[in-house]
Amino acid sequence: MKKTLIITLLAIVFVSCSSVMITGRKQLLLVPESDVVSMSATSYKQFVDSMPASKDAANTALVKKVGKKIARAVFDYMKANGNAADTANYAWEFNLIKDDAVNAFCMPGGKVVFFEGILPVTKTEAGMAVVMGHEVAHAIAKHSNERMSQQLLTQYGAAFTDLMLSNKSAATRQTVNTLYGIGAQVGVVLPYSRKHEYEADHLGVIFMAMAGYDPSESVAFWERMAAVSSGKTPEIMSTHPSDENRIQKMKDFLPEALKYYKK
Repeated sequence: MKKTLIITLLAIVFVSCSSVMITGRKQLLLVPESDVVSMSATSYKQFVDSMPASKDAANTALVKKVGKKIARAVFDYMKANGNAADTANYAWEFNLIKDDAVNAFCMPGGKVVFFEGILPVTKTEAGMAVVMGHEVAHAIAKHSNERMSQQLLTQYGAAFTDLMLSNKSAATRQTVNTLYGIGAQVGVVLPYSRKHEYEADHLGVIFMAMAGYDPSESVAFWERMAAVSSGKTPEIMSTHPSDENRIQKMKDFLPEALKYYKK
């Protein structure tokens, strides 16, 4: 039984490996992307239908304009580099919601939401492109699928740990499984999410450059975002990087992003 489980886990990992465009980072995708996109489309529609659309016609149009420019630039790059097939699952939508949240998100398949609360931080079209590039990057890099796959693998790992301790006392098994849960959360789940955020920053600043936006605007945007941040969660216990680390990383990404920038 133990040997069979080990072989099964190894086989799953081996056949499900992929890599992220540009960064080349290896990732594990256990869930068919078409399934992830289908579920997300339903959730996205339910969310948008339940929230008031912005009445700010100018910014609503700007969100759509910036989103379409970046999505088109990324698709052109993908097709030029032999990845045209990867564009099949995307049906981009860009909506501005009337809400004070300083936030934006993108669901698999290219379903983007901006909240009005982030507009005072974006300030300009280029500032909006920073956020849009970041959110588009989450979709292009299939981060949601990877997170789902990671959670599945963590569940397999917990089951495997319990199986390996099957000849131990109930107290020992409970203690080890508790420690496994804490270790998986702090050592795998949270850092992986921070890795996704850094990768979305990395790809996002390149994507905005591909679309003709000056990538150096990204540093100014994140400095403004840091200024309005309320409360500080220790980075080790957070799914997002600290403001200071994020801004430094953004500066590190700029030389590469500038190679893609055409005014």
